[in-house]
Amino acid sequence: MTQTYFTLTSAFLLSLIGISTNRAHLMSMLLCMESMTLILFLSMAASSINNTNTTSITMIMITMGACEASAGLTLMTITTQKNTNDFVKNLNLLKC
Repeated sequence: MTQTYFTLTSAFLLSLIGISTNRAHLMSMLLCMESMTLILFLSMAASSINNTNTTSITMIMITMGACEASAGLTLMTITTQKNTNDFVKNLNLLKC
C-alpha cells in the first residue's frame, strides 16, 4: 500500500510541475489539472477500500471532475474560436 501512495503522490507532483512549466497552451494546462483530479480520485478510492462509508465521497469527486472537464473544454473551445489559438498569453480576462 505504501508503494501505491508513493506512486500517486509522485504522479500528482508531476502534474503540478506540468502545470507550472507548460504555460504556453491552455489544453496542456487543462490536461494536467484533469490528471490531478483523477489522481485525487484514485487516492481517495484506494483509501476507502476498508471503509465503506466514504464510497459516496469518491463518486461525488469523480462527478465533479467530469463537470470540471466539460466546463474547461467548453471554455477552451469558446476562446479558441474567438482568438483562433489556445495560447494562454493571448487570453485577457479583463476584456469583454
